[in-house]
Amino acid sequence: MPVDHLGIAVRSLSDALPRWEGPFGATGSPPEEVSSQKVRISFLEVGTTHLEFLEPTAPDSPVGKFLDSHGEGLHHVAFSVPSVDRKLAELASSGYRLVDQVARMGARGRRVGFCHPSGFGGVLVEFVEGGP
Repeated sequence: MPVDHLGIAVRSLSDALPRWEGPFGATGSPPEEVSSQKVRISFLEVGTTHLEFLEPTAPDSPVGKFLDSHGEGLHHVAFSVPSVDRKLAELASSGYRLVDQVARMGARGRRVGFCHPSGFGGVLVEFVEGGP
């Protein structure tokens, strides 16, 4: 199962992207708002994967709460899967705690689903349908 992207929580896309773009010789994608999660995101292609930068649009968003308790940094690891619903069902039947019971729409118009960090040693895991 390939890594699709690494999610990095930031307070400001405009402050964070330049810190990452120069060293990797890449340009972040135009910001996209994912209103269901109250975030603006931008992707930076690095080698065979992507870094997803997440800026909260509201303090009560999941990313806003993460920033309050952890500060900026790694927010989640995302894996590419053929079917998010099937992967979530597998994990649920194995006793994993899920954030999403079924897939929902995420960034780049792709279906996504999250597994609670308690099942992965404190790391939030996202499953993304299809390739980037």
